[in-house]
Amino acid sequence: MSTQPFTYRRLLAATRLLHRSFYERPTIDVAPDLLGKVIVHKLAGQALAARIVETEAYLGKGDLAAHSIRGRTKSTRVIFGPPGHAYVYLCYGMYECLNLITEPDGQAGCVLIRAVEPLVGIEEIQRRRPNAQRLRDLASGPGKLTLALGVTRLRNEADVTRGALTVRAMHRPKPFEIVTTTRIGISVSRDLPCRFYIKDNEFVSKP
Repeated sequence: MSTQPFTYRRLLAATRLLHRSFYERPTIDVAPDLLGKVIVHKLAGQALAARIVETEAYLGKGDLAAHSIRGRTKSTRVIFGPPGHAYVYLCYGMYECLNLITEPDGQAGCVLIRAVEPLVGIEEIQRRRPNAQRLRDLASGPGKLTLALGVTRLRNEADVTRGALTVRAMHRPKPFEIVTTTRIGISVSRDLPCRFYIKDNEFVSKP
């Protein structure tokens, strides 16, 4: 499967904004439902957009890998709500990761966006990822996709139901099969079936 570039105008006509109610549900339900949705980031007068193809759910209770396990801190308070906001953090001091806040206000939960398929602004995305040799490598990982889309910690706590960083749903989404696995790249709570990806999509980080 190869990426099918859109113009920004065509993308807007083919999609609608996700409302806050979409996120105000159990994290384990929102994570697979985000597959096929489109992240749009308007940056310096240009719009970049990509289809979500891989996610991971981080739960509020009993999930030792979730940042919220430490309780409310200055950095984690966003995870406790309200839903429909971004949580962007620095991982291992090297790259930033984008999460979307879920659950009703006051309850912890978020979904890590693990991989996306570029749709709009591909030339700019390639400029931002000069070391990527193939289109499939542009955003096939949580650190890669934030570099590709220009998402930094400046977008932490951004309301993704409006503004410069948003998530949209296709009016006529193409059907796909969802694969569910345990999460990868973590050392605790590894047995939880909280990772989801679109089967046979070449932009997934690791099939």
